[in-house]
Amino acid sequence: MNEPSDPRPARLDPWTQLRRLTPARIALGRAGTSLPTAAQLDFQFAHAQARDAVHLAFDVDGLKEQAQTLGLDTLILHSAAEDRHVYLQRPDLGRRLDEASATELRGRTAVHGGQHDLCIVVADGLSALAVHEHAGAMLQHLQAYASAQSWSLAPVCFVAQGRVAVGDEIAELLGARLCVVLIGERPGLSSPDSLGAYLTWAPRVGLTDAARNCISNIRAAGLSYDTAMHKLAYLMGEAQRRQLSGVKLKDEAQVALTSDAPRPGNFLVIDPD
Repeated sequence: MNEPSDPRPARLDPWTQLRRLTPARIALGRAGTSLPTAAQLDFQFAHAQARDAVHLAFDVDGLKEQAQTLGLDTLILHSAAEDRHVYLQRPDLGRRLDEASATELRGRTAVHGGQHDLCIVVADGLSALAVHEHAGAMLQHLQAYASAQSWSLAPVCFVAQGRVAVGDEIAELLGARLCVVLIGERPGLSSPDSLGAYLTWAPRVGLTDAARNCISNIRAAGLSYDTAMHKLAYLMGEAQRRQLSGVKLKDEAQVALTSDAPRPGNFLVIDPD
C-alpha cells in the first residue's frame, strides 16, 4: 500500500534566492557533514586562481607598449624588494624604490625639471593579473581627464614589486602635486583580478593611508571603468581645488543610473514571486 503524499508544497530555501545576488559562498548545500564535491572543487579552483594572481609575473613591457600607444611617456622602475619572495615577506621594501630607480628619477628631474600636476604610477601589487587586464583602460581615462583639465603629466611609472606607498616617493622625486597609483589588490576567492586606484595630494615619503583616497574593485564583475573614473575625477578635482586628500576628502560624486539600469533594492527582502 502506498503511503499518502505530503499535501504541503515544497518550500524553497531562501538562501538559494540570495545566492543569485552575491558571489559569496552561501547555500552551497551539504553531503552529510561535508560540502558537496562540486562546491569543494570550486573552492579549490578559486584558491588556485588567487595564488596564481599573486605570483604572476609582471608584464611591464606589454603595459609600456599600451601606454606608448596612448602617447604617454613612460619609465620602468623597481621597488627595494628584489623579488617576489622578499616582496611578500617585507612589505616595507615594496613601499620604497631601489637605489637605481631613485637615482634615475633624481637625474631626470635635474635635467627636465620637476613640476607636474599629476603623476600616474602602475604597480603590480598583489595581483599582476588585475593590472594586466584593467590598467590600460584606466590609463586611457586618466589621460583624457588630464588633457581636459590642461594638467601636465609626469611620465607614467611602472613599478615591479611595488606597494601603494611607493607612489609617494616617485611623485615627490618628480615634483608632482597629485599622485594616482593603479595597483593589483589582494585577491579574494571570487576576485583575483580586482584593481585599486589610490589618490594622494602632495605626496611625500612617510605619509600614512589616512592621506589617501581609494577606489576599489575595478573589474568587469565589480566597478566599471566609467564609474571608477567618474569617482576618481571627482576626487582629483576636489583634491586640486581644496589641496587635500584622504580622510578629509569624502567621495560625494553622484553617479546617475541609466534609464534601463536596475534600481538598487534590499537584498534581504525575498521576492514572494
